[in-house]
Amino acid sequence: MATTLPTETADAPARPEEHRRHRRPYDSVLETIGWTPLIRLSRVARGIRTPLYGKADFFNPGGSVKDRIGMPMIEAHERAGTLKPGGTIVEATSGNTGVGLAIAAALKGYPCIFTMPDKMSQEKVRLLKAFGADVIITPTAVPPDHPQNYVQMAKRIVRETPGAVLAGQFENPANPAAHVATTGPELWEQTEGRITHFVAGAGTGGTISGVARYLKSKNPSIKIIAADPQGSVLAELWRTKGEGHPTGAPYKVEGVGQDCVPATLDMSVIDEFISVSDKDAFGMARRLTREEGIFVGGSAGMIAHAALTVARRLDDPNALVVTFLCDTGERYLSKVFNDEWMRENQLLDSPHTSIESVIGHKDASAPAIVSVAPGATVRQAIRLMALHDVSQVPVMDGAVCVGSVAESQLTSTSLADPKTLDRTVSDVMDQPFPVVEADAPVESVAKLLSKSNRAVLMKKDGVVQGIVTRFDVLEYLMHR
Repeated sequence: MATTLPTETADAPARPEEHRRHRRPYDSVLETIGWTPLIRLSRVARGIRTPLYGKADFFNPGGSVKDRIGMPMIEAHERAGTLKPGGTIVEATSGNTGVGLAIAAALKGYPCIFTMPDKMSQEKVRLLKAFGADVIITPTAVPPDHPQNYVQMAKRIVRETPGAVLAGQFENPANPAAHVATTGPELWEQTEGRITHFVAGAGTGGTISGVARYLKSKNPSIKIIAADPQGSVLAELWRTKGEGHPTGAPYKVEGVGQDCVPATLDMSVIDEFISVSDKDAFGMARRLTREEGIFVGGSAGMIAHAALTVARRLDDPNALVVTFLCDTGERYLSKVFNDEWMRENQLLDSPHTSIESVIGHKDASAPAIVSVAPGATVRQAIRLMALHDVSQVPVMDGAVCVGSVAESQLTSTSLADPKTLDRTVSDVMDQPFPVVEADAPVESVAKLLSKSNRAVLMKKDGVVQGIVTRFDVLEYLMHR
């Protein structure tokens, strides 16, 4: 029997009252954190027998899973006596942890200073500033021990600011502990203990480590899979058990992956790492939005891509895979959901445009193809091109292109020797134009066009039916 979870429908009873949220007012926004929905991803997983669900943590008030760790980290510092009234909270963040801390700090009355790498979206920067935080942008492409690295910069600010503390999402044990206390139990209850595989990213490692500890305490056979961006060193370090010295590479996905192992990441509870490209991550984020109506960011797309890989590989209706939908897509409107940015970064395939489409955009009043016979005179060829305002024509012997002539070439030759006007085209023609099928992509046809090949002929149903010049393709690309 396939593993399915009960849902609330007209025929099904409502969930117990204590789990039906928002029936009564809250004392603060912090009480709304957690108990986020678990949603079946049936459309992106169409054709896969393994049930796949997404833990929608973008339902948290700050829009991400990091809301769960803001207050616990602050309270851990208060208990330790390192954060006192009037103190300042400092953190190195990709944006989401900063929001979680800013929400909690707003209620606690602490000012915040956040450092962020420059690859993070402007939406995140503006959001943090909206909460009244100071944001300092640092370069992304520096090693972890460089003074300009965002973590090192945050530590320097703490040293130079009286009463400041580093919230420390990369080393504060309150980070994974928050997920042991909340996220893990929620998943266990929401899946009624049927969860078999949990897939999450590893930025600080707090989410995947905390959830893994709880779930494995309930059922040691549950598999924990970490999704890692290509370019992060975590996957390779896990595979080599920390003995290798992998070199990281830049990647575009935000908030996941690392160039070293954070103290809050417990590698021992992870059963597998799956590396995912930026293109696959962002493509899945866009699919989740357009096919499931779930608006998430690139890291959620990365994790969902890995989860689909797991579900497809299992091919087991009795398994139950849960992926983590960690933040809202609203923070990536200028990047993941911006076609121009995606194309500039070679992350979005251009729609396939055939050469027939280019011909369809040409002036419909002009003949589809103007050609000249091999026996015509040069004089006749020049007049024909002038009549139809074309610069080159194919030389057609019946249905076969046997050569080509260009107005510029015929004109210059005739001016040099007027007797050329009475010669036949076959005496002066250049090589024939290449012939391509009507469904040939514009990009491949563009590569055929050069100074020696000024045009290509389009063939459909075995018959040459049109001509495309260098100018035609350039004009089409400029207006696309």
